[in-house]
Amino acid sequence: MKHFRKSDSDTIIILLLVIIACLVLFPLVKGGEDNADSENMKELADKENPRKKKPQYYNVPEKQYELFYFDPNTADSTQLLRLGLQPWQVRNIYKYRAAGGRYNKPTDLARLYGLTLKQYKRLEPYIKIKGEVMAADVIKPSQSDFAGKSKAETSSDIAKEQSLAANPVKIKDGEYIDINTADTTELKSIPGIGSYYAKRIVAYRQRLGGIANVHQLLEIQGFPESSLKFMIVEQASNTHHTITKIKINHLDQNALSRHPYIRYVQAKEILNFRRLHGAIKKADDLRRLPSFTDADVDRLNPYIDYSAP
Repeated sequence: MKHFRKSDSDTIIILLLVIIACLVLFPLVKGGEDNADSENMKELADKENPRKKKPQYYNVPEKQYELFYFDPNTADSTQLLRLGLQPWQVRNIYKYRAAGGRYNKPTDLARLYGLTLKQYKRLEPYIKIKGEVMAADVIKPSQSDFAGKSKAETSSDIAKEQSLAANPVKIKDGEYIDINTADTTELKSIPGIGSYYAKRIVAYRQRLGGIANVHQLLEIQGFPESSLKFMIVEQASNTHHTITKIKINHLDQNALSRHPYIRYVQAKEILNFRRLHGAIKKADDLRRLPSFTDADVDRLNPYIDYSAP
């Protein structure tokens, strides 16, 4: 058996140690290079796709709004948005108005779908319904009331009118005022009625076309019920002289819906009935329409002229 020399054996041992060292160190060096390449690739990818960067968090300022007097029955979308309402809330207001709905008092707006209590409390002081009169308003006589009178007579009449407006003489129990013919001065002689409600009575009487029953005045917001006992409506035989009736078989949809007791949807159903069945001849025909309740028909009936076109 051939034997290696000592120098040859040393050389072989050194070579084996070098080979073993290479086998151990090469994976470590390769792994470090791979990690470095991976980090470089990730950094490059982040530069090419800025959306993958970590999001920056910041405070979004609350939407700014303005506060000013507005009428929810007439305000346009620009005004409503300036008040801080959301676009979908504005659309709900428009849908309600298009269906014939009306806001008669500020609290009606609180029923708007989606309106929060916080929003309503912020808007409430700025809601001004057209036609409402401040209680402090004083009725001023028009110049036409004094036409043909001398200056002295006119001054005297003005002073008398202003005195009556400021300190009206109230009627006593057992005395009555005809609600359909009384002017604002006469109305203020009713206990519990001042300038504010006198104006409201006249305005509502004009919108209705006359008062058929004194209890209709309770439809005015906050009206004092105790004042009703001092009011009367002319007897039924004379009612046709004070009630302006609407020709239900002649008017179009918009004209019908102007009456306080006919909503836009109801006016549309009236026109559909006329188109399909002909003229509306009696109150029972109105009861057949889906949107009319018996109460709706009963309060509307005194104002209807059923004559055929």
